[in-house]
Amino acid sequence: MDQLSVLIVDDDPGIRELIQLYLQEQGLMAASVEDGEAMDQWLSEHSADIIILDLMLPGEDGLSIARRLRSQSSVGILMLSARAEDIDRIVGLEVGADDYLAKPFNPRELLARIRALSRRQQQQFSDPPDKSADRPKRFGTFCMDFKAHTLYKNNIRISLTHSEFALLKILVEHPNRVLNRDMLIDQMQGFERSPFDRSIDVCISRIRRKMGEKGTPPCFIETIRGIGYRFNPSGDMVRK
Repeated sequence: MDQLSVLIVDDDPGIRELIQLYLQEQGLMAASVEDGEAMDQWLSEHSADIIILDLMLPGEDGLSIARRLRSQSSVGILMLSARAEDIDRIVGLEVGADDYLAKPFNPRELLARIRALSRRQQQQFSDPPDKSADRPKRFGTFCMDFKAHTLYKNNIRISLTHSEFALLKILVEHPNRVLNRDMLIDQMQGFERSPFDRSIDVCISRIRRKMGEKGTPPCFIETIRGIGYRFNPSGDMVRK
C-alpha cells in the first residue's frame, strides 16, 4: 500500500508542527501550510490523500476552502475547530467535509480518524459498481436521482444539502426498516458521536420541511420515539 499523504492547513505554527511531527512518526507523509493560498500552491506541485483543515483561517476560511475542494476533487477532508458548537460541525459536513474534530484533541484520536477516513476512501474506490443502485428511486410524487444527487417533487427540484441528501438516501435504501441514530451516524460519514448529539434529528427536520411533510399523508419519514426513524415508501401514515 502506498504511504498515506496528509496536508495540514492551520495558521497556528505550533499546532502545524506538532501534528506534522506526530504523523510522520506514525509513518505517514505529512506536510503543512498556513492558509488557503499556500495550500493551493502546495497542491499545484503535490497530491494529498487527506487534508486536515482548520475552520478559522486568515483570508479564505475553512468552510469556503472545504466547499471549493469538494467541488474539484474527492480528497478526504478532516476539519478542525477550537469552537465545539454543533452548527460549525453541521455546516462543515454540509459543505463537503468528511469528518470534524474539535480542539483540543488527542493526537491518537486524530490518527484514528485519519486511518478510518482512509479505509472508507479505499472501500469506496475498490467496491465494484452496483448499476442497480444508481437507478432513481420513486416514492409518491418524489423521484430521487442518485447519480445527479438530486431530489425532485412533481419534476421540480428540491434543494438539499450534501448531508440532507445522504441521510435521505440511507432511509430510502432501507424501506420499512427502523434505523436507530447510531446506525445512521455510522452510515453518515463524518458525523461525530456524542450522547447529546441532535445532528441527525435536525437534519431530518430540515428534510421534512423541504419535502413539505406536515405530519399527515403523504408522510414518508416516521419517527420511532427513543430509537430513530423509518422510511415508509407508501407515505400513508400520520406522524404524531
